[in-house]
Amino acid sequence: MPFSHLKPKVKTILSNENEPTAQRLKEVCELLQSSVGYYDWVGFYFANEAEKTLHLKAFAGEPTDHTVIPFGKGICGQVAVSNQNFVVPDVKAQDNYIACSITVKSEIVIPLFKDGKNIGQIDIDSHVEDPFSAEDELFLEWVNSEVAEIL
Repeated sequence: MPFSHLKPKVKTILSNENEPTAQRLKEVCELLQSSVGYYDWVGFYFANEAEKTLHLKAFAGEPTDHTVIPFGKGICGQVAVSNQNFVVPDVKAQDNYIACSITVKSEIVIPLFKDGKNIGQIDIDSHVEDPFSAEDELFLEWVNSEVAEIL
């Protein structure tokens, strides 16, 4: 899927300084969730280094109980430690997985860096098995670099 048509929309949302940062992040989540057919849940988690936890700040999709995730736990928690993209084609094949919903089949988590430090991540769940490609990774890395500019 070409993501080029979404980039100007993401930039427009993030550049709206009349809205608080949390609202802009929520709008980016909503844009991605409504525009990409297999992005069923989109959220931004941010790290609390002192507590070694991730905290959900904005999302689009079904509400989740997983608003705080310890570093190392689940896909998100592993990314907080590894600083690496994590693409999970089939969540059932992952030992260290926190199930948000029985409908989730795959997940992609991309760390968000600010000044070279992993401060959070974008997390996307899909109800489709193995939908994420290298293009998704590149696009979501770009989204995170744009988000970092307003933090």
